[in-house]
Amino acid sequence: MAQKLNVADLRISSPAFDSHGSIPERHTGDGEDISPPLEWSGAPEGTRAFAVVVHDPDAPLVDGFTHWVAYGIPADASAVGEGAQDPVQGTNTVGSTGYVGPAPPPGHGPHHYYFWVYALDDDLDLEPGLDRRALHDRIEDHVLEQARVIGTYER
Repeated sequence: MAQKLNVADLRISSPAFDSHGSIPERHTGDGEDISPPLEWSGAPEGTRAFAVVVHDPDAPLVDGFTHWVAYGIPADASAVGEGAQDPVQGTNTVGSTGYVGPAPPPGHGPHHYYFWVYALDDDLDLEPGLDRRALHDRIEDHVLEQARVIGTYER
């Protein structure tokens, strides 16, 4: 079965860093370890909810490192604020819920952090604690559109 391409007008950015720019230390494991603010626009018609995933594919783990899984974000939202606790919190790679900031191995070079937003055609009322794979499995047939912004960080 072919994957559908869900890219059109949805855009995501962060006032904390430029696309492909360095994530401020404040938002990393070396700083205050709080999530950066995210803003999006261009949500497709029929959007009923949003989900956000932050993932580092450069981490020296088989499946990379998931820093944040957040969902149940209302359709009328166009942002999540710095340190947002309002969304339903999923499980990150360290096994806790909520955001855990970048902390790549020292000397490993720059890592790329993908901040994804997914516009969903249904508010799925998903239970807290889903990890990235479980969330993707549950939303796969409901993604109207997705967009990403990439930030970098190295030690």
